[in-house]
Amino acid sequence: METAIKSGNSPAGTGTGAKTRRATTELAIEGMTCGNCARHVTEALQGVPGVQSAQVNLEAQAATVRWAPDALADLEALVKAVVEAGFEAKAAAARETKPGEGLLSGWGLNLMLGVPVTAFLMAGEWILRAGMEPWFQWTAFGLASVVQIFAGARFYRGAWGQLKAGSSNMDTLVSLGSTTACAYSVWALLSGSGGHLFFMEAAAIITLISVGHWLESRVAARASSALNKLLTLAPSLARKLAADGREMEAPATDLETGDRVVLRPGDRVPVDGVVEEGASAVDESMLTGESIPVDKAGRSELYAGTVNLNGRLVMRVTATGEETALANIIAAVQRAQTSRANIQRLGDRVSNVFVPAIVLVAIAAGLFWALAPAAAAQAQSTLAGFLWQPHMHAAGPLATGLIIAAAVLIVACPCAMGLATPAAIMAGSNAAAERGILIRDGVALEKAGQITAVMLDKTGTLTLGRPTVAKVREIRPGAAKLAASLARGSAHPLSQAIASGVALETDVFTEWEEVRGSGVQARLKSPETGLDGLLRLGSVRWLQEQGVDLTVGKAFEEEWSAQGASLVGLAHARALLGLFAIKDALKSGASDVIGQLEREGLKTYLVTGDNKLTALNIAKQIGIPSDRVFAEVRPEQKAVLVKQLQEKGERVAFVGDGINDAPALEQADLGIAVSKASDIAREAADIILLKSEIEAIPESLGLARATLRTIKQNLFWAFFYNLCSVPLAALGFMSPVLCAAAMGLSDLVVIGNALRLRSWRKR
Repeated sequence: METAIKSGNSPAGTGTGAKTRRATTELAIEGMTCGNCARHVTEALQGVPGVQSAQVNLEAQAATVRWAPDALADLEALVKAVVEAGFEAKAAAARETKPGEGLLSGWGLNLMLGVPVTAFLMAGEWILRAGMEPWFQWTAFGLASVVQIFAGARFYRGAWGQLKAGSSNMDTLVSLGSTTACAYSVWALLSGSGGHLFFMEAAAIITLISVGHWLESRVAARASSALNKLLTLAPSLARKLAADGREMEAPATDLETGDRVVLRPGDRVPVDGVVEEGASAVDESMLTGESIPVDKAGRSELYAGTVNLNGRLVMRVTATGEETALANIIAAVQRAQTSRANIQRLGDRVSNVFVPAIVLVAIAAGLFWALAPAAAAQAQSTLAGFLWQPHMHAAGPLATGLIIAAAVLIVACPCAMGLATPAAIMAGSNAAAERGILIRDGVALEKAGQITAVMLDKTGTLTLGRPTVAKVREIRPGAAKLAASLARGSAHPLSQAIASGVALETDVFTEWEEVRGSGVQARLKSPETGLDGLLRLGSVRWLQEQGVDLTVGKAFEEEWSAQGASLVGLAHARALLGLFAIKDALKSGASDVIGQLEREGLKTYLVTGDNKLTALNIAKQIGIPSDRVFAEVRPEQKAVLVKQLQEKGERVAFVGDGINDAPALEQADLGIAVSKASDIAREAADIILLKSEIEAIPESLGLARATLRTIKQNLFWAFFYNLCSVPLAALGFMSPVLCAAAMGLSDLVVIGNALRLRSWRKR
């Protein structure tokens, strides 16, 4: 079933190819056996035009596809993409799936069948020593056949699906290996040729690998716990306030912009909105990572998924559905989890040729033992002195060759190589989300781990972003009122500080214009002021460029610049009318953050539009060397400065508040936006800090470096495992049962290593 967007469009058609206006589409997927399979399905679904994100649940064999707001849901395209990837898909009823629900869910059937059968067969061979008894051989034949047919069906379907798609994966190797052991044993039993039979090994292969995948799915579920929490944050019901004042429960999906919603203590906010009545404290920790509740009153913003703690609030809805901050955060986390880092290409290139290569190695090893048993045994004996003495069943050359080939097929694990990067990215992005840090994708994580320099914007990043006028120097009486009136139309923090003063009662300006990064200007339309012509309010650098004589205010400028204040001037034509000293307090942890970054070997730079004296004063307070200070810089020049550092060999992270910093965020190797939840959709940034405290900067970079380190460790383990295990299996040092256990363990090592990122802590 598909979840409809509230839009008045017609319902879904009955045909598979019907295109409808939908928010999400639920799919049942068949043929997935491991995390690598789930990754391939995710990539296939995300490649369909109009898909915003796709989340695949391996254990539930299901996928949830979220469509872009302007896209039509195309079920046929989704199914086709999955089929082309080598799996099966069909529309499914939407439901909440949890790992382990139901006794037979996921790998439950395989475990119920395989574990008791394998345990019985192992006891019969290893404890009772009944392996050569006819009654036991026929019993083993019956029990192993049940495991092979029913528990092995999942592997055979997966291998067949990949074969139809012209590809191969781990299911191919498992199917070939277990079938080889079982088929030879059936032939030997029915023909009466005698010798050891491998029914126990065939059942153990299916069982042990199923156990490994069952453990893998549970470990992977823990890695995505942060996303699962986000998905369940927004409540399904809301208390809608009717026009007559009555409260009535309504589905949150039915709310529209402008509706009024009542929030009682303990209620979760259903959608985004602003407070109209009441006051309360709201817990925003799951959204921003900040544990301290935030006070909310008239016109305060509320975000879906946050919790009203202790007061009654009436909010007016401002955003619903995919437009809420929570939905954007969920989309960002999903995008990060399913993205690919550049380093992953190495594993992908190897995986593409891995299965065919292993099949050739298995055939070569089998023929070696079957056709030249003496030479094979001699090679094994020579190495046994350095390794260990292998246990080989007394069997003929053909049987030995077949079982060696099966061992090679089973022990090889392309899954570990495929999971090495995505498992670490999933764990790292979830660990970041729990801390209020949104990472765009795997490439951003990779870039963050390679940064050598950090350039920080001043206003709103190193400072609180709430500047106030500390002192006014009125050269012409009434300049403060004129400036307050002129600044009212601008959203810049410095303009807002001036606009908070007493303004003229009437609007006396025409042709009002904001000059980005410099100030505002307008023409006076009222002769009552005694002035005529263009009036400018902006940085002293800009005014000087326009030919304004600043001599009369030089002493005031030097005095307050030395105190770290920003200077804004008001000028008429070439005459200076007044100066405003505006101070914005530094964030309490600014100097500590700079110290941490410098201790970690990162060069820190300060960039600001303020004059040189102010910039140097700020830099001195927080510990940035004076030769790394860029002052009187326009917004568009910040990107040029970033490029200049890059040309010197630096890998630059730019940290800004996102207001005028988009070009620099885009130019930098890594863009970090320090913003509030309502600003999380800033497309120019690679990392978005949902809380404005800059202490998260070294934390985000440290977590990224830890993730990159984990990816490299995982890739090393995956390559090292195969480099060692395949030759050992080919020379008979690893039995098929041991190979099956080792293969499952390799996946768990990769995922378990990635899972350590969830408990990562900044030193």
